[in-house]
Amino acid sequence: MGLFLLWFFFGIGVIIQAVYLLVIFGRTAWFKSPSKSSNNQIPEEGVTVLVAAHNEYHNLKTLIPKLFEQDYPKFDVMIVNDRSTDRTKRLLEELMVKYPKLRSVTIKYTPKHVTAKKFALTLGIKVAKNDVILLTDADCMPSSEQWIRKMTAPIREEGKTFSLGFSGYEVKAGLLNRWIQFETILTALFYFSFGLWNAPFMGIGRNLSYRKSFFMEAKGFRWLWHIEGGDDDLFVNQYATGKNTSLVIDPEANTTSIPKETWKDYLLQKKRHLHAGKYYRSEDKRKIGLFPLSHGLFWVGGIGLLFYFGFGQQWEQFSIVLGIILLRSFLVVRIFNSASKKVQGSTAPMNVLVNDFMYLAYFWVLGSVSYQAKDIQWK
Repeated sequence: MGLFLLWFFFGIGVIIQAVYLLVIFGRTAWFKSPSKSSNNQIPEEGVTVLVAAHNEYHNLKTLIPKLFEQDYPKFDVMIVNDRSTDRTKRLLEELMVKYPKLRSVTIKYTPKHVTAKKFALTLGIKVAKNDVILLTDADCMPSSEQWIRKMTAPIREEGKTFSLGFSGYEVKAGLLNRWIQFETILTALFYFSFGLWNAPFMGIGRNLSYRKSFFMEAKGFRWLWHIEGGDDDLFVNQYATGKNTSLVIDPEANTTSIPKETWKDYLLQKKRHLHAGKYYRSEDKRKIGLFPLSHGLFWVGGIGLLFYFGFGQQWEQFSIVLGIILLRSFLVVRIFNSASKKVQGSTAPMNVLVNDFMYLAYFWVLGSVSYQAKDIQWK
């Protein structure tokens, strides 16, 4: 009975993992960008770059000048100064003199029935001058001067409502950063791949665009006010479809964020991100959940079989199981490296196989804790 269960777990894991790696994730890993010629007869539509910032003086000091290096003729920048107690307000006043297209609104308090970031974003969107909104965070940097043009092109030129982009993290030394690089690509594989299969279910608030008119018509975050986080993925999860959403897979359309440098800070950040997942639609929970479930079954069954056949000196069966494990390992490395090149333009310094094994603990331990957490906060 024990051997049957091990084979059953391993077999189910192999089948589902093969579907995800080859069929679903393969859509991103071997993505070929369609050749599109921009219609020059379409006038360039105005874009508002929106950033909600709480005590982000140092990051804004770097970000704002970089934003005004963008190669796009019609855009402004709106900074929502959310209850900052540092020198953010003074910095914005100084920079608004230098950059006439820089605007700001200051929030002194947040109503009790809403969460801070959603209130900040809602206020910023309401007062935005342009209908096309491009969202990012204060600790993010555009990867090129074409960021605004490329991220908003599906909305301006193709009539899409949502444009979903990628936001990576700076590469630094250490185990934590290698894990962050791995987990960021894995997340991109999920939402890009399902999006390419016309089934989008989430986006990243560090690089996300949609129309103000749609936001206002949908009454924004009306059903999300009480949830900390989810201003990006849950909003997309509620309203994005295969017809109204486009994926922007282009290294020049990315943003790059400052990564956490301690495990404590990282785990607090991911706890907030994973907590929002409990509010996804049921079918989207299944999309995400089947991969780690099959991942766990694959390793539990595979390792169990290796021990069983190894101790029993049944080397033929041992070799079959080991061969399947090695084949999957080859596919994982190949797909992650290929996806990283497509999305980021280069292969990230990831120890893919070690991180793939670490994913067992990450999802089942941190995911369970985050799902039940009640002490989630933005800032």
